Amino acid sequence: QVRLVESGGGLVQAGGSLRLSCATSGRPFNSFAMAWFRQAPGKDREFVASINWSGGSTHYTNSVKGRFTISRDNAKNSLYLQMNTLKPEDTAVYYCAVDPRVAAEEYAHIGVSSVDYWGQGTQVTVSS
Repeated sequence: QVRLVESGGGLVQAGGSLRLSCATSGRPFNSFAMAWFRQAPGKDREFVASINWSGGSTHYTNSVKGRFTISRDNAKNSLYLQMNTLKPEDTAVYYCAVDPRVAAEEYAHIGVSSVDYWGQGTQVTVSS
């Protein structure tokens, strides 16, 4: 059974940092691009960042460029999102996602309903 399990969320003051992790199991995702999405209350789930299988290519939504860094450790079957200089508007549930059919540059443009695998999400709350 495929599992994606996020961790690392929490409550942080504006300007602070958090590091999210996503542990994968049940299927080797090391050869697939992966992504982070987020969903704020009352809003649609949106793309945050993606990374190709090797970690050599990354993509970000404009609002997090320069503040967030996506990375992966294939030996540990894990995906990460380092979030710095957090803002109240970053408050959301953060999800990791993977679809073997999707390249890293495509995650920003596909519908979320098209993505095969999702984690359960981890809450990030940024206070002002």
